[in-house]
Amino acid sequence: MPRLPGEVRVINVGLPIFADALRDQGAPVVDVDWRIPAGGDGGLVSALGRLLGPKATRIDAANARVLGHLNASPIIRTVERAGAVIEGLGERTLLHCGPAITWDDMIDPLRRSATAAIVAEGWANNVATAAELAQAGEVMFKPANDHQTVVPMATVIGPSAPVYVVENAHGGTTAFSSVNQGAGEAPWFGVNNEAGIDRLKLVRDVIGPVLAEALKRRGGIDILDLAAQGVAMADDVHMRIQATTNLVLRDLLPALVRSSHPLTAVAADFLAGNPLTTLNMAMAAAKALADAAARVDGTSIVTTMARNGSSFGIRLGNRPWIVTDAPPVRSALFRPGFGPECAAPDIGDSAVLELIGLGAAVAGNTPAAATFLGGANDALALTQAMETISVGESDRFRMPYLSNKGAPLGLDVRRIAELSVTPGISTGIVHATDGLGQIGAGIARAPLACFVQAALELDERIA
Repeated sequence: MPRLPGEVRVINVGLPIFADALRDQGAPVVDVDWRIPAGGDGGLVSALGRLLGPKATRIDAANARVLGHLNASPIIRTVERAGAVIEGLGERTLLHCGPAITWDDMIDPLRRSATAAIVAEGWANNVATAAELAQAGEVMFKPANDHQTVVPMATVIGPSAPVYVVENAHGGTTAFSSVNQGAGEAPWFGVNNEAGIDRLKLVRDVIGPVLAEALKRRGGIDILDLAAQGVAMADDVHMRIQATTNLVLRDLLPALVRSSHPLTAVAADFLAGNPLTTLNMAMAAAKALADAAARVDGTSIVTTMARNGSSFGIRLGNRPWIVTDAPPVRSALFRPGFGPECAAPDIGDSAVLELIGLGAAVAGNTPAAATFLGGANDALALTQAMETISVGESDRFRMPYLSNKGAPLGLDVRRIAELSVTPGISTGIVHATDGLGQIGAGIARAPLACFVQAALELDERIA
C-alpha cells in the first residue's frame, strides 16, 4: 500500500508565491528563478539562438578583446580648456549628457544647466536671454559622448569649461570629463541662479587651473588604481566615492602645497569639501576604456550607456545610438519634503562607470547602496543580477565583502535580452521643474527595449 512521505523537500520553478507558501509551512524549498527566455518573443528567441549558437565563437572572441580593453589603466594627465582639446567644440557649441537632443525636448534641469553655461561663456548676460538664444537655434547642442567626453547628471559644458584629459596608452584613446561642480547650488543639478553661475566661474577660473598645475607636478594619476582601493573601502565610485576622493587628495597634497596659484587655498577648501571630486575623474577614465573597446568589431558588449532626462541610449562598438525613453529612479531615498512626484527622470553620462564594473555592479560590496535598495540582501541581489548579464569579471575591482570576487564586467546584450534583466545604475535625483537641485539618490533600472533592439541588429549584422 503506498505511503505518503514523512518529509517533503521541494524545488520550485516559476512563481515564488508557491515557494513562500511552503516555507510558511516549514518545508525546505529551493527556489529557481526561471523565466521564459526573451519574454517568449519568437523572433528574439531565434536571433538569440544564432547569437549564442553558430555566431557565438566570433562574438565571444570579440568580447574577450573588449574585456582586455576594459581592464586597462588610463592616466589623468592634466586639466585643459575644453575648446582647446575637444575636437568639434567650437564657439557657440555646448556638449550635453546623453543621446542627441534639441532644446525643445530638453527637460527643465538640462535647460537650466545649458542657460547657466551660456551665461558663464559670456554669450548672454542672463539666463532669460540665454534661453532665447537656445530657442532661436543660435547655440548648437551636441552629445558629449560623441566627442570623447562624458559629463555627470545635467552637466552642460562650453569651450571655456575645464576638463580632465585622460590618456589610455593601452587602447590608444584620449577622453575628457568636466571638473565636478560640487554640492548645493550647482548647474549639474539643474540650478541656474546667480550662485550656480558663480560656481561655474569658480570651477573654471580657480579649481581647474590649480588641479592642472597639481596633476602636471604629480606626473598624472592612475585614477582607477585608486578607485580599486576605494572599492576595497566600500566605495562604489559612483554614488559613494568618499574613500577614493580621500586617496586622490592624499596623492595630490604635495603638489597642491607647492602650487604657485594665488587662490590655491580657495581650491583646497573646495576640493576638501567635495567628496564627489573624483566622480568625473573616474568617468573620464571609464570613457577612455569604453572608447577603446568600441573599436572592436562584432562585440555584444555595451560600450556606451547614457541618458539626458528625456531619452536613454546605448551603443555597441561604434554603431549608431539605440534610444528609448529615460527611466525613472525607482529605488530611491529622498530628502525630507520631496518624493517621486517631483523627481526628474534618470539623467547623466555617469552610467559609463557601470560599463567598467563600478556603481551598481559593486552594490553588494557597498553598505551605502543597501540603504537605497531595502537592505544588504537586495544590494547583493543587484550585484548578482549584474553578474548574470555580464561576460566576465574585473581584474582590478575586487569586492572584499563578497569573497574578493571581481566586479561584474562587460554588459552583454545577448544575456540581457534572453533574461529580461537590465543593468542597475547608481544615480542622483534632481528636481524636475523648480531648479532646486539634488533632492535624492537611488538606483535606476535601464529600459529593456534598447538592449533587445541591439541584440536583433547584431544578429542582422553578423553573417
